Amino acid sequence: MKEREKIRRLLENIEKVIIGKRENIRLLVAGLIAGGHILIEDVPGVGKTMLALALAKSINAKFKRIQFTPDLLPSDVTGGFIYNQKTQEFEFREGPVFTNILLADEINRTTPRTQSALLECMQEGKVSIDGHIFSLPRLFMVIATQNPVEYQGTYPLAEAQIDRFLMKINMGYVSCEDEEEILFSQKIKHPIETVEAVMDLEEILNLQNIARNIEISPKVIKYIVRLVSSTRTIEEIKLGASPRASIALMRVSCAWALLENRDYVIPDDVIKLSYYVLRHRLIFQGYTEREADIDSIIKKLLERVPIP
Repeated sequence: MKEREKIRRLLENIEKVIIGKRENIRLLVAGLIAGGHILIEDVPGVGKTMLALALAKSINAKFKRIQFTPDLLPSDVTGGFIYNQKTQEFEFREGPVFTNILLADEINRTTPRTQSALLECMQEGKVSIDGHIFSLPRLFMVIATQNPVEYQGTYPLAEAQIDRFLMKINMGYVSCEDEEEILFSQKIKHPIETVEAVMDLEEILNLQNIARNIEISPKVIKYIVRLVSSTRTIEEIKLGASPRASIALMRVSCAWALLENRDYVIPDDVIKLSYYVLRHRLIFQGYTEREADIDSIIKKLLERVPIP
């Protein structure tokens, strides 16, 4: 089966659970193929958790969920050494991060100390504890959800933490027609109960390899670098995006080209995805966190940088 057909089946399978959000599903799958982690921000009840679970079930991935709370400890995330009274030795007990798809639910409801436990896992795919290094599975993806920052009881993610996320996606509400369809689909039982895998992990790893070999011209590379570097010079922005953002934009653009059934990246890919890659990485002068404000500044950047 050709790659395009596999991707089409994957998207349609997830849409059986998540109705009216095809664009968000495509972005999540692009993030998976790009080998990155995704941050989903929105109010409760719009399908963030179900989206992650539907993806995991569709690719037959091992799935674990951590409900982040103020009393959660770093060892509750990564695991740690436990004393075995029978052997009288300390044994390592794996934490929830030892999985394929990790749902970090309401990640901004726990303390920065616990949030930081994911840093090494997300960047290097390993866990270091007491001088021992433990590798995570080859396919490891964090899908983190968070409530809007103005909600009570939230801890804003540190810059180093949030920079590890490839993209930030907002779910939003569905239309009335789609909401009616959701009600009908869940009248008897939830569609997630009947979702079956349409791909396996090896096929996803193969798609990731194909995406890495998608052609991207030197002109488009230069466009990405100029676009990201321009975030460091605009007066409204206190701290611009790092080279990690350039790498993220390049990788997800290649994955998006694959979703579009192309073997090369075009500037429109970069323009479309720049909003999702840059939104969460920019720190503004004063307090400007509304999505409309951020998007208007990114639009201004896109207008300043010549398109190749």
